[in-house]
Amino acid sequence: MDSNSNFVELNQSGKIWAIGSIHSNLSSFNSIKKYILKKFNNNDKLIFLGNIIGLGDNSKETLSSVIDLRFSLMSKFKLKSDSIIFLRGAQEEMFSKLLQLQLAPNPVEIVKWMFDHGVNKSINSYGFVEDEIRNIASTGTIKITKWTSNLNKVLKSNPGHTEYFLNLKHAAYSQSKKILFVNRGVDITRPLSAQNDCFWWGYQNFSKLQKPYNTFLKIVRGYESEHNDEQKISNKSIVCTLFKQPLSTKTILCGVFRENGEILDLFENN
Repeated sequence: MDSNSNFVELNQSGKIWAIGSIHSNLSSFNSIKKYILKKFNNNDKLIFLGNIIGLGDNSKETLSSVIDLRFSLMSKFKLKSDSIIFLRGAQEEMFSKLLQLQLAPNPVEIVKWMFDHGVNKSINSYGFVEDEIRNIASTGTIKITKWTSNLNKVLKSNPGHTEYFLNLKHAAYSQSKKILFVNRGVDITRPLSAQNDCFWWGYQNFSKLQKPYNTFLKIVRGYESEHNDEQKISNKSIVCTLFKQPLSTKTILCGVFRENGEILDLFENN
């Protein structure tokens, strides 16, 4: 994995596969995984649009399964590292902040807010207890540092997990710059190089975008907070959202695209 840039340009792409937010739905992802292993071809690219972890009960196990898929595809097709891309979602952003909790000016409030937004589930999957973390957050820098050190050690004991969090990207785009992949949105008033964290927190009225963003004719994202009707996804729409509410359905929505933005296929877990 390459950590030199927050952006990835997809060169010499065949089909571009994109997987929407998984949110720790292990069985749903494993269904998607089997399909991809059967249908993936040479020169194809694969993008995970963020939020692999969080909200569900199997964050650690789901991430391990995702890493296994990456290894399998890279071995079978002799892929370069930038052929499989992981974008940062809100869940990964919060978890990464938790790994550095000792640097937070208000750790008690930070922990409460993040746990209210699903990070507690990810922590539980790595064997940590919520109440213990809430208590540690109020004890001072030394004990918090000891706890974050333990969390980092647990990550390292799971192959590929530390590397995953160190190599998350903000966005990816085709060589033609006609299709852009993000987790949740972009600030359409700014160039990509001047974006803030709206990549994973969203941008007001982004779903209603009616004209291209710079050269991008299609923007594919992996999450939105509102209900998404799959029937609204079309080649005519600028924004293509690969996510379906409610979360209780445990649906993972995926798409296959050409580098010019054309939608070739949409599918979900069985």
